[in-house]
Amino acid sequence: MIQPAWIRRQWLLAGLLLALIVATVAIGMGLGYSSLSYNRLLPTLFGHGTFKETFVLYSIRLPRILITLLAGMALALSGAILQGMTRNDLADPGILGINSGAGVAVAIFFLFAPIQAGSFIYFLPLAAFLGALATACLIYAFAYSRHTGLQPVRLVLAGVGLSMALSGAMIVLISSAERTKVDFIAKWLAGTIWGADWPFIWAFLPWLVILIPYALFKAQTLNLLALDEPAAIGLGLSITKERLKLLLTAVALAASAVSVTGGIAFIGLLAPHIAKVLVGPRHQLSLPIAVLMGGWLLLVADTAGRQLTDPDGIPAGIMVALIGAPYFLYLLLKK
Repeated sequence: MIQPAWIRRQWLLAGLLLALIVATVAIGMGLGYSSLSYNRLLPTLFGHGTFKETFVLYSIRLPRILITLLAGMALALSGAILQGMTRNDLADPGILGINSGAGVAVAIFFLFAPIQAGSFIYFLPLAAFLGALATACLIYAFAYSRHTGLQPVRLVLAGVGLSMALSGAMIVLISSAERTKVDFIAKWLAGTIWGADWPFIWAFLPWLVILIPYALFKAQTLNLLALDEPAAIGLGLSITKERLKLLLTAVALAASAVSVTGGIAFIGLLAPHIAKVLVGPRHQLSLPIAVLMGGWLLLVADTAGRQLTDPDGIPAGIMVALIGAPYFLYLLLKK
């Protein structure tokens, strides 16, 4: 049973994070290459802005802000699931190579698929999911032992190794592509928020509407998987079946996110850890906080990165890596 004090703490932190998200969204709407006065935000939001103000806000700023926020939530939840099901604090869809698998699939799909432009947006998350799923299955196979079960250290090593191999495959693909298509793949690898338009949001949103509630519903299962395997089996949990379901959920969340944001790592590492520090390891408490934290962290990274250089700014993936990579090394040394 969860103590009422921890539930109150969760609600307080959730309210604080929502306030930070709203504040960051408001700041992001006014910043950019084409400035938008803050005293004109509310009139423009309610349809009383000029043509330029309406275009900048609704066609440029809001789609990018929303896709960044949703992608951060998906990556954070994916990382929380992977850490819970593998009992490995270093698990993250970027570090384990799942993002790289999605990236290779996206590159192949972008370069060779005979899909019309209108349908391309909606097939893109599916292509990323298939690539990420194939990668996750390979990593799981390398890290699983019939006698000892899933081994956390082998999981990280297999993920890093496979990620490097997939990076080599990406270079081969780039070397044989047209210049314009190479530019797109290079931006994807850097973690640039490229799918910043309303159709990408409508293609991405159904994945989250289904997967986020399902993951929250499986919070108790993640609590049991965090135990030793004999203890979880003794409590009646079908470990292999539940791990497969959660793996598919984590892969789908990560793949759908990186298909529109590029190769962004470390959000799935940072957000779950911060959430556990704030509200404890119980997944009923930490998962909602991790979702909000991931959305806010990626939103801050993209908003800050857009202001540092003109006109495109620094990709959000690089901004997150500047914080996430040292923290990953700290965890690696600690464990």
